[in-house]
This record gives sequence, structure tokens and C-alpha cells, in this order.
Amino acid sequence: MKRAIIIGASSGIGRAVASLLVEKGWRVAVTARRTDALDELRVMYGADRVTTMAMDVTKAEATTILDNLIEEFGAPDLFFYASGIGGQNRELDIEKELDIIRTNCEGMVRVVDHFVNYVRRSEEYNKRRKAHIAVITSVAGTRGIGTAAAYSASKAMQSEYVTALSQLCYMEGIPARFTDIRPGFVKTAILNPNKHYPMLIGVERAAQHIYRGLKHKRRVLIFDWRFKLLVLFWHLIPRFVWERLKVKN
Repeated sequence: MKRAIIIGASSGIGRAVASLLVEKGWRVAVTARRTDALDELRVMYGADRVTTMAMDVTKAEATTILDNLIEEFGAPDLFFYASGIGGQNRELDIEKELDIIRTNCEGMVRVVDHFVNYVRRSEEYNKRRKAHIAVITSVAGTRGIGTAAAYSASKAMQSEYVTALSQLCYMEGIPARFTDIRPGFVKTAILNPNKHYPMLIGVERAAQHIYRGLKHKRRVLIFDWRFKLLVLFWHLIPRFVWERLKVKN
């Protein structure tokens, strides 16, 4: 039975992936700030399949909590980082911008780096059994979006950081592989429910895309195919034209 640790599984994509993995026969350990939502998963699937632990990735003690979780749960085959916040901020409310950076950037670096160093030291991993580390970024990280400056910048940082970690693990011989998961519009709490989003998909469908991508060990996963074409088109737009586009959403 394979094991996965999912950071940020109280809602959205993290929760949907946790549910799908359990249904596929995995054992999962889930973390989030809201333990009530995690407890629902444990009640639904049973304590023998779901382990829960409270964690706030913006706090220094998150690494200690992760150590305790691994000691209780065991070395995971998959380490899945789904914790994140976002949203539009046309007014550039500084606290909202900084909260996004703290969670998406500082939180990811704190927790993912700690796990990479665990893999570096652990005897559980080797050339035959590599740790699979997946991070939810976004297609928003491919170009800066004016209505969500901190969010799109944080997602670009995450993608580049995953690239750097992948290179570092290769150089240092750390037995880890990475998947950069870049969804398009997925129906989660990050989106404004009063706005229309093109090519919107539900979290269950997103989880299916992710499961297939992880199964095939994709290095970068963009879904669905329409967003692959959209990202290619974005990169063809000159910067001076892009910066003069009026984004509705």
C-alpha cells in the first residue's frame, strides 16, 4: 500500500487528491490549519487509511510537526504540497499581498526544503525508491497578471524553485523526483464565485488529471489541454502588448 503526505488537504485540490488516492488504495496523511475538515476525511475513510495532523506552513514549528508526522506515518512515496491562498487584489491591500507570499512562498520553502533534507538523510529512499515531490503551482505563474500580482508572482516563484530543487537533487544525488502541477481555473475557494471563469473545471476532475500525471511521473503537468494551448499563446505575446491588456477576471 503506497503512502502519501498531503500538505493542505482541508479543501480544494488537496482534499480531492487525498480522497482519490484513498479510493485508489493509498494510505494518506493530511495536514491543514483546519483540523475539523481533516477529521471528516478520517471519519469517511477510517483511521487506518487516513492520518491527520494540524499544521500551519507559515509557522516555524511546521517542520517539527512534519517530523512527528513522518515518524508516526512512515516515509511517504508521495509528498504533495497543495497549501496555498490567492485571489484578486486590484487595490494592492498590503496585508493580503504579504499573506499570499508568506503562505505560497515562505510556507512552501519551509516545508518542502525540510522534506528534501529528510530524503537526503533517510535510508528509506534510494535509486530504486525515489521520493516523489509534487507542488501545486498554477498557469498564472507563467505571466504576471495585474489583478492578482502577488498570486501570479508567488506561483512563478514556486515553479522556478521546484526547477532549482530538481537540479540540486540531481547534483547532490538526493533520490527525489518532482512534478510541477500547473492547473488552470479550478472551482475552489480561491476563485471569486461572482465572476465567470473560462474553461472552469471541478476539483474531482482536476484530481483525476493530477493522478494520471503523477502515475506517469510527469515533470510539468498543465491541465487541461486547452490551457496548454493558452500558455503557448501567452508566451507569444510581446511584453509591451501583455502589459497593456485589460484583464477582466
